[in-house]
Amino acid sequence: MGADAVSKGGTLSAPDAVATAERILHAALGPRLRVSFPLARMTSFRLGGPAALYVEAGSDSDLAAASEAIRSTGIRWTIIGKGSNLLVSDAGFAGLVIRLGKGYRWVAREGDRMVAGGAMPIPALSGVALAHNLAGLEFGVAIPASLGGAVKMNAGAHSHSMDEVLDRIDLYGIQAGERTIVPAGDAGFSYRASALPKESIVVGATVRLRGGDPVEIRREMDEARQWRRATQPLAEPNCGSVFKNPEGDHAARLVEAAGAKGMSVGGATVSAKHANFIVAGPGATAEDVRQLIRLVQDRVEERFGVRLEREVQLVGDFDLASL
Repeated sequence: MGADAVSKGGTLSAPDAVATAERILHAALGPRLRVSFPLARMTSFRLGGPAALYVEAGSDSDLAAASEAIRSTGIRWTIIGKGSNLLVSDAGFAGLVIRLGKGYRWVAREGDRMVAGGAMPIPALSGVALAHNLAGLEFGVAIPASLGGAVKMNAGAHSHSMDEVLDRIDLYGIQAGERTIVPAGDAGFSYRASALPKESIVVGATVRLRGGDPVEIRREMDEARQWRRATQPLAEPNCGSVFKNPEGDHAARLVEAAGAKGMSVGGATVSAKHANFIVAGPGATAEDVRQLIRLVQDRVEERFGVRLEREVQLVGDFDLASL
């Protein structure tokens, strides 16, 4: 998750919207509302400026307060999870950032299904499945995302994706200020995308698994972990895969074949370990990464006639026309 939304209600100017939303949220949440909150530490890139307002929601009542503020003012808002596929602009985000807190980090078993909150990390959810001898989510150990973010973008790894195991999705609608349940078959899943409403937050989901041999489940999970360590620059700040794989091909192959592997802008570099990763070195800025993304796209398009589509989500103000 990460692309920001604009409320359909409210006619206030942006500064007035922020000020009014701050008053509404402070009345409901007190010191739990954070102002000018640094976002860089909330992302795996470790880049970007602050959020004008930041709320870590621990319950649906917190989300209701955020919903009231958004609907009353028209303030821009976005939801973030583990921050593993986000690039926050250097100027930050001039609106409200919401993150699900501990109240949404839980899991329960129901037969061959597991029900979990939207803040539950996917690797941890895979571990719980293993503890209950349930198979089908082994690939999840290679997805550094929360359940909510993984569902919204249909995250995947090792030729599997979340839509294969999802049974139903619990949404909180910001405009309606209430929960709804969406069967997975109605979520419009496609490669690294879903048709879930943009102005909704995935607060929980149910995955459908199957009984399995714990030795085999653990073996597959270990293989996925070892593959990540061997092929990805895990020790350096990055956002995971920068580009989606074009149909019938791999973004990393195209980037490397175009001679873009190792290309740099400022402190940002296309990883020498995996060509579909950009790493942020000392002094790197979000603008460095933005420019490097564009240069890689241009290089691949010039060489192969393919315009790579971003998988990384942008938060804040960027020159979107150039991306």
